[in-house]
Order: sequence, then C-alpha cells, then structure tokens
Amino acid sequence: MKTRPIKPMPQQEQGNNPPEPSSNQAGNRHFDEVLAANLSRRTLLQGTLGASAVAFLGGTLAACGSDSGSDRPVIPGVRTLGFKSIATGRDDAVMVPEGYTATAFLPWGTPILGAFPDYRDDGLNTGDEQAEQMGSNHDGIIFFPIDGKSDHGLLVMNHEYVDQKVLHAHGADQSGAPRPADDVKKEMNAHGISVVEIQKSANGGWELVAGGYNRRVTAITEMKISGPMRGTDAMKTAFDPSGQRTRGTLNNCGSGYTPWGTYLISEENWAGYFHADKALLDKKTPGYNRYNITGWQNYHWYAADQQDDLYQRFAPDESGASASEDFRNEPHCFGWLVEVDPFDPNYVPRKRTAMGRFSHEGVIPAPVKVGKPMAFYSGDDSTNEYIYKFVTKAVWAENMEGGDVLDEGTLYVARFNDDGSGDWLPLDFDHPLFKAAMDNEAERPPTSDRPRLVFTSQADVLLNTRGAADILGATPMDRPEWGAVNPNSGEVYFTLTNNSPRTVSNAANPRVLNRTGHIIRWNEEAGEPAATKFYWNIFVFAGHTEGHLAGFLPRSGKRLTDENVFASPDGLLYDDNGILWIQTDMSGDQQAGKGPDGDFGNNQMLAAVPETGEIKRFMVGPVDCEVTGVCMTPDHKTMFINIQHPGDRSQPGQFTSHWPTGGNARPRSATVVITKDDGGVIGL
Repeated sequence: MKTRPIKPMPQQEQGNNPPEPSSNQAGNRHFDEVLAANLSRRTLLQGTLGASAVAFLGGTLAACGSDSGSDRPVIPGVRTLGFKSIATGRDDAVMVPEGYTATAFLPWGTPILGAFPDYRDDGLNTGDEQAEQMGSNHDGIIFFPIDGKSDHGLLVMNHEYVDQKVLHAHGADQSGAPRPADDVKKEMNAHGISVVEIQKSANGGWELVAGGYNRRVTAITEMKISGPMRGTDAMKTAFDPSGQRTRGTLNNCGSGYTPWGTYLISEENWAGYFHADKALLDKKTPGYNRYNITGWQNYHWYAADQQDDLYQRFAPDESGASASEDFRNEPHCFGWLVEVDPFDPNYVPRKRTAMGRFSHEGVIPAPVKVGKPMAFYSGDDSTNEYIYKFVTKAVWAENMEGGDVLDEGTLYVARFNDDGSGDWLPLDFDHPLFKAAMDNEAERPPTSDRPRLVFTSQADVLLNTRGAADILGATPMDRPEWGAVNPNSGEVYFTLTNNSPRTVSNAANPRVLNRTGHIIRWNEEAGEPAATKFYWNIFVFAGHTEGHLAGFLPRSGKRLTDENVFASPDGLLYDDNGILWIQTDMSGDQQAGKGPDGDFGNNQMLAAVPETGEIKRFMVGPVDCEVTGVCMTPDHKTMFINIQHPGDRSQPGQFTSHWPTGGNARPRSATVVITKDDGGVIGL
C-alpha cells in the first residue's frame, strides 16, 4: 500500500448477526468431493503431494525488503515465534502472552467529530449523536501511515452490524411493529466505517486526534454507483431515477486497501436487511432469488414510524409505474465493494460494481508488480458459495493514482480441480468460455428451485454474480471468509469458517461435517496474480483431534495440541515477517463450549509460521466476543485488533460481558492496541 503524505485539509463535514441461509441450488461439485479426490492421491501423514501441487508448496520466505522512507522492519528468513502460547480461557478480558500489553481503544460510542457528544452508558444516545461517534461492532481495520511512519496515521475500520439489545436502553421490538424512527436512525448510523486520526503520545500510548480527517460513513451516506452498473435500468430508484447514486453501505465485515492508498469496504450480509414484497420474490428475478432478499436480519428498518423513504426503501415493492418511482431496485444497490479515500473527508464513496455483487467478506490485494495488472481476492461468505478474483485492466506504475482503476477489469471465480490445480473462470459476458456456459444453461431443464438463467450483458453478469458463477461450474466452498497474501511469496490463504448444514456425504468426503472449518492456500501459476491457473492445498483442518482429519496440518502431519487448537477460522493477516495471524469466529453452542465439537474457550487469535507448521495461541478475547480485524504499524511494533460483540448473549439490562469498562457497564465493541513491553516487534 502506498503511504500518504500530510496534505492541507479541506473543510469537513452470530448470535445477533447470523450467517446467510444457503441459496445455492446449482448442484456444482462441492469442495468436499474435490478435496476427497485430492487427498486420495496423497499420503497425508507423510505430507507427500501430487506432482501438480509441487509448485504450490515449494520455497521459503524471501528476505523482507525495506520500503524507502518507512519503518518497515528488515528480518530475513523463516521465523520462529518468540512468545509462549497462552491457554484457552473464559475470562471477561483480553489475554495476551507474558511480555505483551493489551489496551482497549476507541470503543463504540467514542465521540470522534462534530459536537463530540459524550457516550451514554444508559443507551440513550440519539441517532444524530451516533453519527458523530464510533460505530458498533468493530470489524475489518487498516492503519494508513502518514508519511510512512509508525507513530501517526489514520485508523479506518468497519462496523458490521448492531446488537439492538445492547445499542438501545431497553432493546428493540423485533415484531415488525412501528419502530421509533430515531432508534432506526441510530442503528443505521452505527453501521458503516469510522476514519480516525491517531498519534502516539509522549508517554508511548495512542490517542485520538480531533482533526479534520475524522469521518463517519454510514447506512445513510450518499454514494456513487461506479463501473458497468452505473446508469443501468437495474440501478434506477426513486432516490435517483438516473441510476447513478444510492445511499449507504451495510454489514461491512472484512475490509481491504488499494496500492494507491484508499480503503475498500465490503458489503457482506446486506440481503437480510430487506423485507421484499412477496410479488417480487415470486418473480424469482436474478437480482433476488440467489441473494436471500427475505429480511432474515430482522431489523425492520422499513417499519420506522416516520414516513420517509430513507427507511421505507428496505421494504422494496412495485408500488410505482416504473422502477424510477419506487424502490424495487434498492437491493441492487448493495452487495458491492465500496472505495473511500480516507485522506479526503469530502470524497464521495464509490460502489465499484465491476468487482461483482455477492456477500463480500472482505477484499485482499495481491502484491503489485510494475507493469503488471493488479489482483484482488474476495470470498462470498455463505454456505456453498465461491471465491473470486478481480484483475484490473490497468497495470501498476510506481506512485500511480487510483482514479477509476477498479471500474475496468475481469472478474473470475475459482474452480478447484481434483489434482491440486485450479482454474479462474471468467465472469465475462464476451468471453468464449462464458458464451459456452450460457449455451449449456439454455439447454438445461429449469426447476422450481433453479429457474433457467439468462444473461444479455455484462451488467446482467455483475447483478447476478452468483448465478453467473453457477453456470460456469465454480466450486462451492465452506463459507469463504477472509484472505491473506504472503507479501514475500504471493502465496494466498483463505479461511473456510465452517459448513454446518452440510450433512450428506459419500465415501470420498474426508469430513462428513465441517463444523470447525479449515484454511486453504494456493499459488498462482508462475507467481503471476493475473494468471488463470493456480495450485492449491490445505494448510490446516481446525478442530479437536477426535474428528476425522480435525486438528491436522496435512503437509507436516502435525496435530493441533492444547497450545494451538482452534475452531471456525475467520480473520487473517500475513505480516512482512512471515507470520500468519489467524482469528476465530465461533458462535452458538460452539462459542459456549457446549456443542459436539468440544470446548475451545472464548474466541481467540493465533500466530502461525506456515513453512514449519508452528502455531501458537497469542490472544484470547472477552466473553461472547468475536476476535476480528487485525493490522499493524509499518514497524510491526503496534498491533490493532478489533473485539466485536462482547456479551453477544446479553439481554437488555442483563449483560453477559462488561468489557471493556468493567463493573456493571454495558459491553462495547472496541479496538485493542497490543505492544511488546520491551518495545520490540510483535510476534518475534
């Protein structure tokens, strides 16, 4: 990521978030079948591999280079983790290894701009006040250094969703009855992102800078529709009959960044916010039937007791004579990646539609090469959905400005082959492979579950990215979550959190139920991010060792032990020193340690050195939280981690966590600042 200089400032202006129900009726070959065929060609305990995957596992880390003018460390070679693994636990606190300190920072409700309204622990802050405070349920997070340094920068983070039982003084009525409009506004303003300028103080701690960079982007913020969908009929609404503008971003989980120094917001479980009219659902239009537009998040924003289309758009129907007179197309305005320039508070966020529409868990850039296209990976976080890659038409040049680079390129979806190879299949209306897939689709007998799909333009492909991936024969995966790229080798890692609903298998399926998840990895052919071929393998199967292949690293034959056992991997970060940081998102009985998978304690974060198979538990979060979002300063001496929904099982006034304030306080999502007591590099 290009660092940004200081410049003159313009005037400024689970539990509760369930996974999306499966909607994939394509019948494509499932990953478990592919994995079974792949594993049958190997001796797992000896770590031997098929010849086609040799390139994938070859090599070790190259020496880390130093960025000119930055604090990036120079530490060569494969590393050994320099801390003692901590035990699992169920304390209402953040636990880190001896020699480290963790400090809560910027919790939900912290005032960051405007009138700087105080946070109220009684839950009575208003909707307008929430627009000037840190949002709720912190998630993906990126540190943008100013002038490349590690003591001053912008911390930008997503706020995925809200817990109504904690956000409001007395919870919220979820019956769909009329809701106080200010409660709805507060929830909408607790979504989105926060941009916060921070700086190290004289005593070595971090503090908020009350400057002009600070900004909130919420579910109300006006945005531009950019790329191939801009101005198309599918994007026209009563808010903007031209189809070029919309309002807000929703359910922002993992985040990303661009090489030119902007922030990328993902829109994950956006579909559950819409209570679509039954007549629209019965039509099974491509923009609806593969996206679960059925209101399963149960926010009932449309039921605000104030007649305003700001709220009513979440109950789309065909009340007007055309789409320009109602909000039948409002769901089409979500499911995208959104670009924001954190250094320009007046920048209007752009929905980059060329990058596809689905439940984006996040977006991961590949390391750039001068004169080569840029690649971005993204997972569709739902059961039996796919992994995607977007390759820009433009090529990278040093110090280039991004502009509208993300509006032109090719979107691909992954197919994992039995022999350890993989193919990136083009979601390109004009590509011969896609034309052939459309011909096959035209000959397929339609069913009630899967009507025949028709694509007449690239806009159709992007509007129904999932359906286009279906007809190409992409590989259904077990909830693709975050990704990370080894910055030294280009190796790509992706978490597959779990796929609990999958109960039907066959003799070739190595995991009858994938309740605990695994991590997959691949190398692009010839090390080129724009390649259309790749080579894959499994890094680790999560879970206790009692299950078949659970708690197991196939390459080394190692088993997970008490010092590193985990379940439901989610967040990932691959740092410059060769450490892969793994975060977990257990929910339900698994989070409570009462399910069939055993007890893993509270959600946690681990550190791994993939080349050696070394994995240690580095952090355990407070009660009922998710550990999510992780980034570091360029010198790797400060780590920022987000703690989301502590007290996830709370009821109004009956909180299961009081973190981070303690006492009888309501729980608050917050960022955790982790430093090494000797001032050294994190993890080493």
